[in-house]
Amino acid sequence: MPLFPHSDPAAKKHSAETPSNGAKRRLRKTGVVAAAAAVVLALSACGGGAAPQSADGKVELRFSWWGGDKRAQLTQAAIAAFEAENPNIKIKPEFGDWSGYWDKLATQMAANDAPDIIQMDEKYITEYSSRGALLDLSKYDIDTSKLDEAALNAGKGPKGLTGIAAGINAATILANPAVFKAAGVALPDDKTWTWEDFGRIAAEVTAKSPKGTYGAAAYGTDEASLGVWLRQNGKSLYTSDGKLGFEPGDIAEWWAFLKELSEKKAVPSASEVVEAEAAPLDQSGLATGKNGMAFWWSNQEPALEKAAGSELQILRFPSKTGKSADAQLWYKASQFWSASSRTKHPKETAKFINFLTNNTKAGEALLADRGVYPNSDVRAAIASKLTPADTKVVKFIDQIKDELGEAPAPPPKGAGAIQEIVKRYTSEVLFNRLSTDDAGKKAVDEMKSAISS
Repeated sequence: MPLFPHSDPAAKKHSAETPSNGAKRRLRKTGVVAAAAAVVLALSACGGGAAPQSADGKVELRFSWWGGDKRAQLTQAAIAAFEAENPNIKIKPEFGDWSGYWDKLATQMAANDAPDIIQMDEKYITEYSSRGALLDLSKYDIDTSKLDEAALNAGKGPKGLTGIAAGINAATILANPAVFKAAGVALPDDKTWTWEDFGRIAAEVTAKSPKGTYGAAAYGTDEASLGVWLRQNGKSLYTSDGKLGFEPGDIAEWWAFLKELSEKKAVPSASEVVEAEAAPLDQSGLATGKNGMAFWWSNQEPALEKAAGSELQILRFPSKTGKSADAQLWYKASQFWSASSRTKHPKETAKFINFLTNNTKAGEALLADRGVYPNSDVRAAIASKLTPADTKVVKFIDQIKDELGEAPAPPPKGAGAIQEIVKRYTSEVLFNRLSTDDAGKKAVDEMKSAISS
């Protein structure tokens, strides 16, 4: 299963596709987003204006999100709680799966028919906000005083506060204790382990397990994994001015270590990595007991634990030094609450986002579906209502609070294409079709082109 396939477990897994076609699809999708947002900018020189209410004094707001049936049920419960307190505001839900969400949103934007409230992703928030498609929420009555500072800053950009974190999570390694126990290998101490320890332990689990079971899943199919590695080496995925924060040699070293892991059989073979990429979450190596460890976002732990049918353990990332603070983890906004700059009811839209962010009733409805609740007061109020798996995630998020590195720069325009570029060249390296150095040069050139176009 890929490293960080997506930070949201409710996002449906895409179907299997060749690396080259996958890259083209992502680039095409990013182009659609950019084109749509450009149209929005051309259509509106300013934000949403006031609009008359209906004859009965009621306002209808459209609310769009991606996710499965469970998310729909939880979100509609939050909507019902809001409408009970605000009888003059009606929320019309619009939702679907991840695969079609962005094409639909781009089309709506281009047609000047965007939803009022939009669930937004980190990959695309800069794309939309920089072109004037999202409302600056700082101009409206939304209380952000109880939000984690890093999560709050993730929604800020040149156009203001265009996203409020709907949930927070962190990059983790999840371990399946049953696999370790069967191999007779002790679980690692995640406060002191290094990358060398990771490779050694993973190889040992593989060697002491039945054929087809590996100590760890391979990394390398998402930019998040690269971001963690770069931060530990004094670099970054992006810079604050929207450029790449690393050189070809940096990503080449990342791939070189992955090749070492592959040669030691600490991780699956190249063909098995490609096969795992097409598997849904519940068929991932971690869930099926074929991987002792795998790289996931913290808020994916409950879904994976359910699929595995047994408890999983959340681990910090290894570091170069063996010090947990040097792992350079950070709080990531799993999704954002954003609003269209063309909404005709900005005050009512902001009121609903404020409710989702700060009202305990919203927290009781949504729980941890979108990650750990960013509002510390709401988080405490709903703690007793969370499942044991969700409680485990909240505990981990709290445990690493004093170990976090500086929040990373937000992805620039065009960053939606980066994941497929990383994935494609990881495959080229694992199949020995390109050297790590050549892959690094080609990948960086494509990445620079993607975020500068």
